[in-house]
Amino acid sequence: MTKTVEFYFDVGSPASYLAHTQLPTLCAQTGSQLIYRPMLLGGVFKATGNASPNSIPAKGAYMTHDLQRYARRYQVTLNFNPYFPINTLHLMRAITGVQMRQPERFQELVDVVFTALWVDELDLGNPQVLTRLLADKGFEAHEIFALTQDEKVKDQLKHSTELAIERGVFGAPSMFVDNELFFGQDRLEFVREALNQK
Repeated sequence: MTKTVEFYFDVGSPASYLAHTQLPTLCAQTGSQLIYRPMLLGGVFKATGNASPNSIPAKGAYMTHDLQRYARRYQVTLNFNPYFPINTLHLMRAITGVQMRQPERFQELVDVVFTALWVDELDLGNPQVLTRLLADKGFEAHEIFALTQDEKVKDQLKHSTELAIERGVFGAPSMFVDNELFFGQDRLEFVREALNQK
């Protein structure tokens, strides 16, 4: 039976970006299925009493440095976005909407948004910047913006976030294998071990 990795993420999390750069290959190597679960990290923080590491300056500085260590290990680019922290409500609604309505383009959109935020350092909270990015990547911006106002899309993102909280998620990225939670992109080797277990 094929094992799965359920990947709860928010594009505003640089650690989620790093996990995203590694999980497809990890799952391919282990013959596993990767399932993306968009959630709203702000909602998770509010419900659990957690907060961004940046709320504690020393911890934020350490985490920024530590994430760069992992980026070098993974041989990927990670540039800290100057507009961080980012309000990702509309971005996560857009991603959820595309997953629901245009699933064949979901992976592409996730790649585009993660890269724009954590490689190109774009201000995706600016509608003009986001519109230009979407158009440049072959998306119909007006369709994407319409999805962010779709009540079914809003409800789905809310439901996914609530389900994450019910399952014990308190931050991003969070991954489940056989209903076991692994928190943080620095736990990917434990994810691999779980996937390799018979």
